[in-house]
Amino acid sequence: MGFRYGESMKKQFTAAHWGSYEATRQDGRASLRPIEGDANPSLIGRGWLDAMQDPKTRIARPVVRKGWLERRDTQERGEDAFVEVSWDEALDLAAGEVARVGETHGNQAIFAGSYGWASAGRFHHAQSHLRRFLNTVGGFTGARDTYSHAAAEVLLPHLTGMSNRRFQDAMTSWSHIAQHTELLVAFGGVSGRTAQVSASGTSTHEVETWFSQAVANGMAVVNVSPQASDVMAPTAEWLALRPNTDTALMLGLAHAIHANGQHDQDFLDRHTSGWQTFVDYLTGVTDGIAKSPEWAARICDVDATEIRSLADRMVRQRTKITLTWGVQRADHGEQPIWMGLTLAAMLGEIGQPGTGFGFGYGSVTPVGRPTRDIRWPSLPQGNNPVDEIIPVARIADMLLRPGEEYTYNGATHRFPDARLVWWAGGNPFHHHQDLFRLEQAWKRPETVIVNEHSWTATARRADIVFPVTSSLERADIMANRRDPMLLFMEPVIEPYGDARTDYAVFTGLAERLGTEAAFTEGRDAEAWLRELWGKSRLTASDAGMDLPDFDTFRAAGMFVCPDMDAEITQFGDFVDHPEANPLATESGGITIANQKIAAFRLPDCPGHPSWIEPAEWLGAADDDQLHLVSGQPGPRLHGQLDPGPVSRKTKIQDREPCTLHPATAARNGIAEGDIVLIENHRGACLAGAVLSDGIREDCIALATGAWFDPQVTDGRRLDVHGNPNVLTIDRGCSGLSQGTMAHTALVRISRWTGPLPPISVFEPPAVVPRQTVAGSNY
Repeated sequence: MGFRYGESMKKQFTAAHWGSYEATRQDGRASLRPIEGDANPSLIGRGWLDAMQDPKTRIARPVVRKGWLERRDTQERGEDAFVEVSWDEALDLAAGEVARVGETHGNQAIFAGSYGWASAGRFHHAQSHLRRFLNTVGGFTGARDTYSHAAAEVLLPHLTGMSNRRFQDAMTSWSHIAQHTELLVAFGGVSGRTAQVSASGTSTHEVETWFSQAVANGMAVVNVSPQASDVMAPTAEWLALRPNTDTALMLGLAHAIHANGQHDQDFLDRHTSGWQTFVDYLTGVTDGIAKSPEWAARICDVDATEIRSLADRMVRQRTKITLTWGVQRADHGEQPIWMGLTLAAMLGEIGQPGTGFGFGYGSVTPVGRPTRDIRWPSLPQGNNPVDEIIPVARIADMLLRPGEEYTYNGATHRFPDARLVWWAGGNPFHHHQDLFRLEQAWKRPETVIVNEHSWTATARRADIVFPVTSSLERADIMANRRDPMLLFMEPVIEPYGDARTDYAVFTGLAERLGTEAAFTEGRDAEAWLRELWGKSRLTASDAGMDLPDFDTFRAAGMFVCPDMDAEITQFGDFVDHPEANPLATESGGITIANQKIAAFRLPDCPGHPSWIEPAEWLGAADDDQLHLVSGQPGPRLHGQLDPGPVSRKTKIQDREPCTLHPATAARNGIAEGDIVLIENHRGACLAGAVLSDGIREDCIALATGAWFDPQVTDGRRLDVHGNPNVLTIDRGCSGLSQGTMAHTALVRISRWTGPLPPISVFEPPAVVPRQTVAGSNY
């Protein structure tokens, strides 16, 4: 449909999570350029085409792991060769496993672990296809919440009556910040590096533009982070606190404001509940410990005088308090969110343009975008007959501890006994913690099936691998609910090898299991695109706009929705008229102390914001330990496109770069460009040293996303490429949300002096044709 390979077209577009592009072909070769009007195009996109045409990392044909095919082995995942099979045989094997597990153990034993970020298109969304298919054959156990912000997803409904999505969609607009904010106190910074992406695609990147405009208009910025680079403004003040102590710092600020009588009692009385319970904790009535600036200084390593000065500035200036998503991905991650909202309530400026509390500015592109919110339709997933779930970051616990109890959002659950794991459109060996533990857990299920276009660590640890197309190889529609532009995504390159779309894979499986009619509803891929566009036209009509018909849209390639500008003030209606616009909380207001959470009696998440020591932190570290800061990378999205030229160009001797303070490097005999060993009792990895005075001396920064490459080196097994998740803790941040605590980890470093092993993950695993396997029973 639409574009034919080799044809010349005037305008052809495609999109990804990191941006939208115009595609052209010259002499048979495709190229991409950011769409016109994107002032800050993503660095990530420069490596997209090359990564998707790399024959060493793309998967060409269906394969089955040799040991599983011969004897249903589960222990050699990640170390075994694969056998090429036909599409029919691969589909027959997978369909047989779905039927066997469902009939023998029940469909709750099928874990559909697919996680997002696979495609910016509305139709070719791997997770939706997987869930839709499994729902036609009896359902599955799924995952709840996200690695990005699980603590917020569970906590914010209790505090604000809004889901995390709704809360962030209603965030005060950047235009208000640029015009009205005098002081931005940014916990975790506001980074253009993380603002490159959006879960449903993005047309342009304007966070840096808005931020620059705000600074030009006089906004002062305080970057509260262990790294100076976490904020875009070169003139920003840097408050380099110890990692994971944001809550203690906020408590010290709150104590100073309260002690001086500068808190807005009228606002607290009218718009919040639980203030007295919290202030008793703040002043030490409850536990005998006043959370004064001096108390906070000992914890967060920021001078008490600085804390008092910042508190005074926050009272005297129009102040916006923001948290990045990363701040809550830590032990007790609920607490900084809760305390940040409480601190903003004390200032009494919530509900006013440019002030109050924000969560996620700069974490992705759309947060704060001054546009209307239009909920475009997506592929229906159907109804899941299985009601079992696990919190998203508890995969290894589920596999290692079937039947054991855990708490989640006030209820007690049991981990299911997962016999079949199916992953489509994701890579847990990128985003999960303690990867060596996950490797052991990964050997427990009877079968692992993966849909993937590239040889990720997860694909290498599968029993059945279906090669699927990338977004560049199929037609789709980009429609982000917070973006004024709709794009028809034409295929830019031919499907690699024998790759098929996820929809084609699941259609073939549904046919074998007798549910094709329910899965496809009689539609092929183009018919589904027409169906979704037809529903989009109805959605647009309800929003007061007219979309063209499907063929007109496809021919144009782009439609810019009119009248999409819309400025938002978070909590504006509630603050102006709280009685008429109560929040959907237990009190109708912002709950500074929450009775429901208190009734859960969780020792790691009490009923009001509190300082609780993390499992690992610099306040209880040995002299030679450093705090690991594992933020998002600049040249790729998570682990996506790591084999591409942009990501690989940043490597040091083929290893992921890590950032150290020069004084820290000198103490450890490390020079710029050296390879270092980073280790703790969970694991170890190699990385290349980069020196900077923009990081605390007791920290080391290693971005996520280097493809997991464990090898036995110098007598020990370690990741030779630089994946920080061999070092992070795999435990829930609290009994409330069970979110990830990836940013809570201590490590030691040393200069690597042994032989430097070659990187193996950018080479394909052993794949042997079926007919050449000798001595087998298949």
